[in-house]
Amino acid sequence: MTSTFRALLGATALCALAPAAFAETLTIATVNNGDMIRMQGLTADFTAQHPDITLEWVTLEENVLRERVTADIATGGGQFDVLTIGTYEVPIWGAAGWLTSLNDLPASWDADDLLPAIRGGLTVDGNLYAAPFYGESSMVMYRTDLMAAAGMEMPAAPTWADIRAAAEAMNDPANEIYGICLRGKAGWGENTAFITAMSNSFGARWFDETWQPQFDSPQWAATLDFYLDLLNNFGPPGASSNGFNENLALFQQGKCGMWIDATVAASFVTGADSTVAEHVGFALAPDNGLGKRSNWLWAWSLAIPSSTDTPEAAKAFVAWATSKEYLALVAANEGWANVPPGTRASLYANPEYAAVPFAQMTLDSINAADPNNPTVDPVPYVGVQFVAIPEFQGIGTQVGQIFSAALAGQMTATEALAQAQALTTREMTAAGYIQ
Repeated sequence: MTSTFRALLGATALCALAPAAFAETLTIATVNNGDMIRMQGLTADFTAQHPDITLEWVTLEENVLRERVTADIATGGGQFDVLTIGTYEVPIWGAAGWLTSLNDLPASWDADDLLPAIRGGLTVDGNLYAAPFYGESSMVMYRTDLMAAAGMEMPAAPTWADIRAAAEAMNDPANEIYGICLRGKAGWGENTAFITAMSNSFGARWFDETWQPQFDSPQWAATLDFYLDLLNNFGPPGASSNGFNENLALFQQGKCGMWIDATVAASFVTGADSTVAEHVGFALAPDNGLGKRSNWLWAWSLAIPSSTDTPEAAKAFVAWATSKEYLALVAANEGWANVPPGTRASLYANPEYAAVPFAQMTLDSINAADPNNPTVDPVPYVGVQFVAIPEFQGIGTQVGQIFSAALAGQMTATEALAQAQALTTREMTAAGYIQ
């Protein structure tokens, strides 16, 4: 090991992990979200500290990433050394022994600084199995100029009735401005996530306490009818193809009066790429007066598969990318508003970050989400916008395809819910949940 490398190791507490004894390559699977793309642009800082580690990136669209990573880890393929996975996968894969414990990250990494709601979702039997890169809930992002022009004011804690009224008032399709943009693209982490979180506020649930599917309930009918009404009347053309990235682009281009989605989008709708950055307001995710808002809880996190041949190098990278020092690096390069949000208490205690207009709304939304009590009526599962069982990934994707088809006009809401009920009942029976 060179004296220069030793000096670099001494320069940062995060390098307390043993450095690679010889040249190693890390293959990192990640999602094509803006924060992850930004991280790739800043990795010269990591390679300066770790010149013996080479990084290779596999950057994929969200649905494709989930398919590739799930297939690889379930078969022990060993294609990746670092995985970008979410709050749904971590407890399931950690319990299955597919992930490496991160309990031995350096003390300076400060696991106790992680927000309790985020850390809890990544921990199984006392083992932290993933390090959160950013955490999120969901909230309303809206055009303050369009609301003012309509003579309206968005409540800080709106109801769904408020949302519909605002969408109708801002809708101006002749000028390519649509009242509301929502996820319509099929996928358990795309439209299913949004509609599930929405359904919680309508009093719906995926399963009752005996795991019987509930898509035949009036609460689910009310949810899907309202969702379709919003997008069919006030949404952009082709909404059934729009996921997070597509709606982000529409909002940045000034084509959405309102967008309800991940809190992490706030820095992008107010950033340099947004044509409406000066006219964006924020509000809590809507409710229906039943005691549950439609905000979710999620973290995109970095995990290390048990199959990796380079666990120490992988831990060094994960520690760097999810550290307080990385947050400061982003702030120094791109400003505090662009720091990955929602993971560390120290970030929200920082006066510079506290001044960011969406900081407190993000924290409040994260703290308000309760994955252990996500619904109005009791349920046997954990998870706000997903059900934390292995079967949900497949079932949720298929249900998302059904809902997307209904949005595209290929079936009615009644037909879609009947198909979702039959599908979910069949799959849960086959899996042994229903006797």
